[in-house]
Amino acid sequence: MKWSVRLGTYFGIPVFMHLTFLLLLAWVAIVHWTQYRSAEAVVGGIVFIIVIFVCVVLHEFGHALTARRYGIKTRDITLLPIGGLARLERMPDEPRHELWVALAGPAVNLVIAALLWGFLAGTGLLVPLDRLTITGGPFLERLLVVNVFLVAFNLIPAFPMDGGRVLRALLATRLEYTRATSIAAAVGQSLAFIFGFIGLFGGNPILLFIAFFVWIGAASEASMVQMKSSLGGIPIARAMITDYRTIPSDATLAEAVELTLAGSQKDFPVVEGGSVVGVLVQKDLLGALARQGPGVRVSDVMQHEFEMLDAAEMLETAFQRLTACRCNTAPVSFQGGLVGLVTMDNIGEFMSIQGALHKARKP
Repeated sequence: MKWSVRLGTYFGIPVFMHLTFLLLLAWVAIVHWTQYRSAEAVVGGIVFIIVIFVCVVLHEFGHALTARRYGIKTRDITLLPIGGLARLERMPDEPRHELWVALAGPAVNLVIAALLWGFLAGTGLLVPLDRLTITGGPFLERLLVVNVFLVAFNLIPAFPMDGGRVLRALLATRLEYTRATSIAAAVGQSLAFIFGFIGLFGGNPILLFIAFFVWIGAASEASMVQMKSSLGGIPIARAMITDYRTIPSDATLAEAVELTLAGSQKDFPVVEGGSVVGVLVQKDLLGALARQGPGVRVSDVMQHEFEMLDAAEMLETAFQRLTACRCNTAPVSFQGGLVGLVTMDNIGEFMSIQGALHKARKP
């Protein structure tokens, strides 16, 4: 993810911090300084937020390490101001596997809360909850309350929270996966409407934000699964672009501009000695033109890491791989030779055409 700083690799999974997380720390510092006028309070507030987000990262590792048990890799974990994001290569195909992966994150927070409660109760350090505030009260007890909140919030039965995936997994044990997703998304959007109504008329902007977040997440998940289902069983060869252009690795960006203006193709496979060695993406082309000019070699700008698909693979696989790598274009090969391209745009166009043909066949 852009604007992210790598914090290290743990259990073989890279962990990043998005730079916008620093804005959260700055806001916390301002709030504590405004309230207490004390450097000690500011440092305490920042440390508390950092410890909370350590718990959030552990939550994401719960998902990632459980997914690993089912052969699913995690590309990375990113720390954002609104929480953590573990990018799994794919969601489990088996409903019960998805159930355990979804529950693993909240389970981590539940264990942390139980350990904190055991320590505080055993040492007699628990204080009544009415003495706690967002910025005041015993450090460990506030951390206990936050972890309980994380469990409750994440188990709301709405995408993109873990509770939405738990609901979908439970429904999928008895219903077809797409139908289960549709029901879970509808439940999530109903909750989003309720949150939005309460937030709007109760003057609570946080609930409005949650409502928007849930509504978009539910719609996105339903759309994604519907698309995945529609692409099942269709080979890439049926939908790939066969009228395309390639560009040599020693060509200049000026030549790439000529190719771009000559047609509608945006991204170009870069070839060297008859083999694909990279992909020149339009945004990288434009960026390099602005920074370095048209004389730069394509080999200095192209993406060296790219997805290479096989014409015999299913279109569903192509969609999943392009989604996972956040790519728009992938070269397609057959028996070692380049035979086409697949883009997210042409997958969408293929689905639109298939949908129109399906309607035409209806009596």
